[in-house]
Amino acid sequence: MGKLITLIFILFLGLIAYFAVLNRETVTVLVTNNLAYEIPKIALVLISATAGALLMLIIYTIRDTRRLIDNIQAQKRQKKQEKVQALYSRSLGAIYAGKTEVATDALKDILKEDPMNVQALLRLGELALKEKDNKQALDYFKRALSSDPENVETLLSLVKVKELMDEHEEALTYIDEILENDPQNITALYRKREILERLARWDDLIYLQKGIIKQSNDENEQQMLVGYKYEYGRESLEAGELEKAKKAFRNVIKLDKDFIPAHLGLAEVMVQEENTEEAINYLEKTYRQYKFMIVLARLEDLLLNIGEPSRLIRLYKDSLAEKPSDNVLKFFLAKLYYRLEMLDDALEIIQGIENPAAFPEIAKIKGGIYLKRGQAEKAVEEFGSALNLKMTLRIPYCCLKCGHTFEQWTGRCSSCGRWNTYYFNIHKTCRATDAERE
Repeated sequence: MGKLITLIFILFLGLIAYFAVLNRETVTVLVTNNLAYEIPKIALVLISATAGALLMLIIYTIRDTRRLIDNIQAQKRQKKQEKVQALYSRSLGAIYAGKTEVATDALKDILKEDPMNVQALLRLGELALKEKDNKQALDYFKRALSSDPENVETLLSLVKVKELMDEHEEALTYIDEILENDPQNITALYRKREILERLARWDDLIYLQKGIIKQSNDENEQQMLVGYKYEYGRESLEAGELEKAKKAFRNVIKLDKDFIPAHLGLAEVMVQEENTEEAINYLEKTYRQYKFMIVLARLEDLLLNIGEPSRLIRLYKDSLAEKPSDNVLKFFLAKLYYRLEMLDDALEIIQGIENPAAFPEIAKIKGGIYLKRGQAEKAVEEFGSALNLKMTLRIPYCCLKCGHTFEQWTGRCSSCGRWNTYYFNIHKTCRATDAERE
């Protein structure tokens, strides 16, 4: 390569010498109006060529220097990234191993290299949450947000810490920021739903749930919408807004005719409107159509309150005529007879129940009958078999989905959150006890 350049240079000098022989004329070069020089033409060519060469040399020198600087900086950045990645890997390993202090030190070393490293800030925030230091976690998450304002993971982390601090409205603000950029972010929609449930904002939940259903037309999501509409009606009923409650309950029944809480809610609206007879007629019609025992129990309370037990007994007998082997109906009729002091009738019905051991409350009823008849020994025997029961003639309820038991009926299970699942805990309806679930 060096010989080739030397050869080219010699040829160039020879060419210049050749042109110098042929062009011996001089050229006048004016420097100023009063200053001029006469130089050979070939000298002017050499000067121009030299100036061009120097200019190109300067340009290439600047370019190569810039490349050198960029390469040095790129190498530094690469080394920095490798160091940060090594520290981050070490911190994750420590987190998984439960070595919180080691993880914290590694993450803080990352911040020394890169003070706005989002992942390091998020992991430090999570470690702070683990230590119950919500304020420190909030500080880390806010620093991460300032580094990347639209980072979904950061916004969800802020939602979490705000919930832990019972600042639900601010948590909703961060969720809305996510949904503003991505209205179909299903994780954000679910988190918003959880918060709105805690705040009991049923009207907002109905609107939100409709949006979720558009993305996931799942049967469970449809049932959630029905449940929220029921809760809106229940809240309206408790607030005395009877028209709103009535409309809500009717909408629920249109969506799900088997939704017992809505039927009971609609009847309660009628009672509060002082239309007790209308409520009774509605519940009787509902029971005859769907055979809901919960509805029959509420109907029993209303009819006894207005002093019409005969109507109730007739309803029980009509049902038994349709299902003569229904032991649950027999049990409830026996309980009704006992409440009405119709002891012989109660005992007769009890004797017709198959497998009475499946109905522990029968022992209390029989014990009460024998006690009222003065048969103390038999009463003691029956009461002895019912010692494990807490309340006389009070039948607990249980959730058909999770087995949770409760003394009072509600439209929604407080354990699993499902609606329309409570039933009388009789005849081994709920086998799962709280102790078994724990």
